[in-house]
Amino acid sequence: MPNRLAHETSPYLLQHADNPVDWWPWSDEAFQEARRRDVPVLLSVGYSSCHWCHVMAHESFEDGPTAEFLNSHFVSVKVDREERPDVDAVYMEAVQAATGQGGWPMTVFLTPDAEPFYFGTYFPPEPRHGMPSFRQVLQGVHQAWAERRDEVTEVAGKIVRDLAGREISYGDAQPPGEAELGQALLGLTREYDPQRGGFGGAPKFPPSMVIEFLLRHHARTGADGALEMARDTCERMARGGIYDQLGGGFARYSVDREWVVPHFEKMLYDNALLCRVYAHLWRATGSDLAGRVALETADFMVRELRTAEGGFASALDADSDDGTGRHVEGAYYVWTPAQLTEVLGADDAALAAQYFGVTEEGTFEHGSSVLQLPQQEGVFDAERIASVRERLLAARDGRPAPGRDDKVVAAWNGLAIAALAETGTYFERPDLVEAAVAAADLLVRLHLDEHARLFRTSKDGRAGANAGVLEDYADVAEGFLALASVTGEGVWLDFAGLLLDHVITRFTDGSGSLYDTAADAEQLIRRPQDPTDNATPSGWTAAAGALLSYAAHTGSEPHRGAAEHALGVVKALGPRVPRFVGWGLAAAEALLDGPREVAVVAPALTDSAAKGLHRTALLGTAPGAVVAFGTERSDEFPLLAGRPLVDGAPAAYVCRNFTCDAPTTDPERLRAALRTVLNS
Repeated sequence: MPNRLAHETSPYLLQHADNPVDWWPWSDEAFQEARRRDVPVLLSVGYSSCHWCHVMAHESFEDGPTAEFLNSHFVSVKVDREERPDVDAVYMEAVQAATGQGGWPMTVFLTPDAEPFYFGTYFPPEPRHGMPSFRQVLQGVHQAWAERRDEVTEVAGKIVRDLAGREISYGDAQPPGEAELGQALLGLTREYDPQRGGFGGAPKFPPSMVIEFLLRHHARTGADGALEMARDTCERMARGGIYDQLGGGFARYSVDREWVVPHFEKMLYDNALLCRVYAHLWRATGSDLAGRVALETADFMVRELRTAEGGFASALDADSDDGTGRHVEGAYYVWTPAQLTEVLGADDAALAAQYFGVTEEGTFEHGSSVLQLPQQEGVFDAERIASVRERLLAARDGRPAPGRDDKVVAAWNGLAIAALAETGTYFERPDLVEAAVAAADLLVRLHLDEHARLFRTSKDGRAGANAGVLEDYADVAEGFLALASVTGEGVWLDFAGLLLDHVITRFTDGSGSLYDTAADAEQLIRRPQDPTDNATPSGWTAAAGALLSYAAHTGSEPHRGAAEHALGVVKALGPRVPRFVGWGLAAAEALLDGPREVAVVAPALTDSAAKGLHRTALLGTAPGAVVAFGTERSDEFPLLAGRPLVDGAPAAYVCRNFTCDAPTTDPERLRAALRTVLNS
């Protein structure tokens, strides 16, 4: 009989709806039940494409005797970290503070007042490698609750007090200047891996936000080292196993330093951020590789993650059926020489093995290899390689596919909208821009209420109950601002403004600091606040960037002031931990550059010369430049006000810090105006 999760919208919660564990979703009612029964709460946090979450579910939560013990002595609460990042952040901070490490599945035991007192991540069904079994943990916690209650509540109270003491005001009235951005670049240079690209050792994550900073820093200062780190890292990732050489798109991370073996889950947010990075690298360098990867990643998102409602699903699982009924990580993606021969015949299989680096020993498990593009001598026949790739992809399509997490997360869709809008424009692929517009329409229609407040998730056309957090407001605003620049439709600027007004009124503390949850959101044991970038831009730095762009479009001093105050944290963190505040550093580059405001005025939006100027403006590399496109006397964009045509011809106006160049009708002059290296 299904438990209480059967009516949830989260695919992760629905995966547990048939467990014998009597799960509750996160709710006041669950904690009321714990108080009524005088039992502790087991909080289990994970997400649908998490490999070890599946393992623990199968070993423990599907086990009858374990479920029976849980149901008798605990109230069990299951949380999807992607639906409730606030709950995840608060308790993950406690786990990391107590144990020095964290991860998912996250297993936390709470009092009925939601105060944590015992922590862990994955627990095996039997004692293993010095870890107790999950049953031993449950028995120990139950015994402590029954026999040493005072000790338990004292520990819980101390943890909550310690968490409250960690709250720091990160705000600083001054954003970073040349000195701090130079120190950040130096810090990145020290951590850079010159042999393999990327930063640090294994596991290696794609440093999307840092690359955005490096590209902008190069555009503003001409620093060749910044461009080299960005370009070489992107090339190494694109040639590695972390990139899907057949279907496009990136896996979550590489387990090794060489980008060879990925953790195979594919996340929307990674692919949105990387699609935009490669498009911007192409814009800066004209690299054919960067252009191909940007387009293939965009096509992957539309082909494999787009939902029937027009939004984008969260993720594809790492695991899939290996053909024998077992779910195995990477089964969908890896190849043996024998499998190549079966699909291609001996001659083409030998070519494919050489081209994609497939060996008899294998680069993954059981003699299988992850496809790569190793650097090698000689020239390959492009038509023959295209045929090989097409046949391998068709054969792979016949394998059991990884599961898909179909929930639509507002923030990650905002990132996808920005990436698809820009990539579609750069490469003259209107279908990609249309996909971005359709996703934006879905967010407006389903995720925004009448007060322009966001719901974080939806699934199958039904909005979830969870309120949007700071990253939702910031990333959706970012997507809408990119769409406004690309389409010339001012309504997207208006929607971005509504969202950013919420940021200013509901997510700030008055001193420039930002919180991840709104002032009127559910009160947890602490209000989460994290300015560092992780897998995605932090809500804090994403808000700073979006506020700055909106201010450039509108001239709004409150929005610019809020952006400058928010960037104070980058002044503090950028020189010390640049790898973890890349998006903030990128926003700071835009601030130092102006950012520049470009208005393209047309006699008609269909005018070919005007469209050429508009495209030239969008291809400019000036950091964070905003573009308004419309007809003379249009009221769609504030930047178009008072901008006449020049002798009846379309014209572009470039302004920076309240100073404007003379209007130009010449795309070459506009291109030069947006490529000039400026020193503040």
